[in-house]
Amino acid sequence: MSARRDLGPEYEGAVVESFLDKMGQEIDRRVDERLAQAGPKAARPANTVLEGQRLALAIVSMALGTVATLVLVLTGSEPGYLVPIWMGIVIVNAVYNGTRKG
Repeated sequence: MSARRDLGPEYEGAVVESFLDKMGQEIDRRVDERLAQAGPKAARPANTVLEGQRLALAIVSMALGTVATLVLVLTGSEPGYLVPIWMGIVIVNAVYNGTRKG
Protein backbone atom coordinates (compact mmCIF):
# COMPACT_ATOMS: atom_id res chain seq x y z
CA MET A 1 0.00 0.00 0.00
CA SER A 2 2.84 2.39 0.79
CA ALA A 3 4.44 1.66 -2.61
CA ARG A 4 1.13 2.56 -4.24
CA ARG A 5 1.02 5.84 -2.33
CA ASP A 6 4.67 6.62 -3.05
CA LEU A 7 4.53 5.85 -6.79
CA GLY A 8 1.18 7.44 -7.50
CA PRO A 9 -1.80 6.39 -9.61
CA GLU A 10 0.18 6.03 -12.86
CA TYR A 11 1.96 2.95 -11.47
CA GLU A 12 -1.10 1.45 -9.80
CA GLY A 13 -1.53 -1.26 -12.46
CA ALA A 14 2.08 -2.38 -12.16
CA VAL A 15 1.91 -2.43 -8.37
CA VAL A 16 -1.29 -4.52 -8.41
CA GLU A 17 0.16 -6.89 -11.00
CA SER A 18 3.33 -7.34 -8.97
CA PHE A 19 1.31 -7.97 -5.82
CA LEU A 20 -0.89 -10.59 -7.53
CA ASP A 21 2.17 -12.30 -8.99
CA LYS A 22 3.80 -12.55 -5.56
CA MET A 23 0.57 -13.84 -4.02
CA GLY A 24 0.25 -16.47 -6.76
CA GLN A 25 3.80 -17.65 -6.15
CA GLU A 26 3.19 -17.88 -2.41
CA ILE A 27 -0.03 -19.85 -2.92
CA ASP A 28 1.75 -22.24 -5.30
CA ARG A 29 4.55 -22.72 -2.77
CA ARG A 30 2.09 -23.49 0.03
CA VAL A 31 0.11 -25.95 -2.12
CA ASP A 32 3.32 -27.72 -3.16
CA GLU A 33 4.38 -27.88 0.48
CA ARG A 34 1.08 -29.41 1.57
CA LEU A 35 1.10 -31.93 -1.26
CA ALA A 36 4.62 -32.97 -0.31
CA GLN A 37 3.55 -33.44 3.31
CA ALA A 38 0.49 -35.49 2.32
CA GLY A 39 2.57 -37.92 0.28
CA PRO A 40 1.15 -40.72 -1.82
CA LYS A 41 -1.69 -41.49 0.60
CA ALA A 42 -3.51 -38.38 -0.63
CA ALA A 43 -3.77 -39.74 -4.17
CA ARG A 44 -7.20 -40.95 -5.25
CA PRO A 45 -7.55 -44.70 -5.60
CA ALA A 46 -7.67 -45.93 -9.19
CA ASN A 47 -11.05 -47.58 -8.72
CA THR A 48 -12.86 -44.41 -7.54
CA VAL A 49 -14.35 -43.86 -10.99
CA LEU A 50 -15.55 -47.45 -11.18
CA GLU A 51 -17.16 -47.18 -7.75
CA GLY A 52 -18.92 -44.01 -8.88
CA GLN A 53 -20.25 -45.81 -11.95
CA ARG A 54 -21.55 -48.65 -9.78
CA LEU A 55 -23.32 -46.20 -7.50
CA ALA A 56 -24.81 -44.36 -10.48
CA LEU A 57 -26.07 -47.63 -11.98
CA ALA A 58 -27.70 -48.60 -8.68
CA ILE A 59 -29.40 -45.21 -8.32
CA VAL A 60 -30.63 -45.12 -11.91
CA SER A 61 -31.82 -48.73 -11.68
CA MET A 62 -33.84 -48.04 -8.56
CA ALA A 63 -35.32 -44.87 -10.04
CA LEU A 64 -36.33 -46.55 -13.30
CA GLY A 65 -37.71 -49.60 -11.49
CA THR A 66 -39.76 -47.41 -9.19
CA VAL A 67 -41.12 -45.36 -12.09
CA ALA A 68 -41.99 -48.52 -14.03
CA THR A 69 -43.75 -49.94 -10.98
CA LEU A 70 -45.73 -46.75 -10.43
CA VAL A 71 -46.74 -46.55 -14.08
CA LEU A 72 -47.94 -50.16 -14.11
CA VAL A 73 -49.82 -49.81 -10.84
CA LEU A 74 -51.43 -46.46 -11.65
CA THR A 75 -52.50 -47.47 -15.16
CA GLY A 76 -53.99 -50.70 -13.89
CA SER A 77 -51.81 -52.83 -16.17
CA GLU A 78 -51.06 -56.49 -15.64
CA PRO A 79 -48.97 -56.80 -12.42
CA GLY A 80 -47.19 -59.80 -13.93
CA TYR A 81 -44.92 -57.38 -15.81
CA LEU A 82 -43.33 -56.23 -12.55
CA VAL A 83 -41.40 -59.44 -11.97
CA PRO A 84 -39.52 -59.39 -15.31
CA ILE A 85 -38.77 -55.67 -14.94
CA TRP A 86 -37.25 -56.07 -11.46
CA MET A 87 -35.49 -59.31 -12.39
CA GLY A 88 -33.88 -57.50 -15.34
CA ILE A 89 -32.72 -54.72 -13.03
CA VAL A 90 -31.28 -57.24 -10.57
CA ILE A 91 -29.49 -59.16 -13.35
CA VAL A 92 -27.97 -56.03 -14.93
CA ASN A 93 -26.69 -54.83 -11.55
CA ALA A 94 -25.38 -58.28 -10.61
CA VAL A 95 -23.52 -58.70 -13.89
CA TYR A 96 -22.01 -55.22 -13.76
CA ASN A 97 -21.01 -55.45 -10.09
CA GLY A 98 -19.86 -59.06 -10.46
CA THR A 99 -16.94 -57.89 -12.60
CA ARG A 100 -15.13 -56.37 -9.59
CA LYS A 101 -11.38 -56.70 -9.70
CA GLY A 102 -10.44 -54.98 -6.52
